[in-house]
Amino acid sequence: MKTQVNASVRMSSVLHARVVSLAETRDRTPHALMLQAIEAFINREEQRETLRQEARAAHDEYMRTGLHVTGEEADAWLAELEAGNDAEPPKCHI
Repeated sequence: MKTQVNASVRMSSVLHARVVSLAETRDRTPHALMLQAIEAFINREEQRETLRQEARAAHDEYMRTGLHVTGEEADAWLAELEAGNDAEPPKCHI
């Protein structure tokens, strides 16, 4: 069983009216609509944070080793993939 926590959100009357209007249009409750919006926001921000951490780790690895591919090498490889070819990624070099 999921534990539920009550929380309140203060918003302007204009924003509240928009939430209510959209909820009515979607045949949902304002509460359900707000939960969906909060969950979508949290999912997006968690994905953004994961990408940020991966980018930071990749940069740290580059700074440590100097290994990289050029933009031209990456573009050529991606063009092959886009064309439907099963191309090997370019080799990293210093």
